[in-house]
Amino acid sequence: MKRILTYGTFDLLHEGHINIFKKARALGDYLIVAVSTDEFNKIKGKESYYPYEQRKKIVESIRFVDLVIPEENWEQKIDDIKTYKVDVVVMGDDWAGSDRFDYLKEHAELVFLPRTDGISTTKIKEDLNNK
Repeated sequence: MKRILTYGTFDLLHEGHINIFKKARALGDYLIVAVSTDEFNKIKGKESYYPYEQRKKIVESIRFVDLVIPEENWEQKIDDIKTYKVDVVVMGDDWAGSDRFDYLKEHAELVFLPRTDGISTTKIKEDLNNK
């Protein structure tokens, strides 16, 4: 069984999120999604509309997702790879070209998937604020 892992806040669910889940799942047999906790989002300078438990329930309901775990800090990724026997870590291609996640290559394949053009949680929030 090939296990895939991805990370994100996944607030205000939209087509881009579904596309990432679908493409990530297509890379293997089992998709694990680490959803950022509210406490971790504060460290990252982010604020979600939905609290962690609601975002977790929403992501769990998506048919491409097999397991949702909490993302509580930057350093947990290697432990997650080992604990869940992950083969591939998927990140959005906005991280491609950065060395931020290169250290994971020693533990799993690292794949950058393209973001969906024209949609993001940040854009949705901006559009709503401009109404």
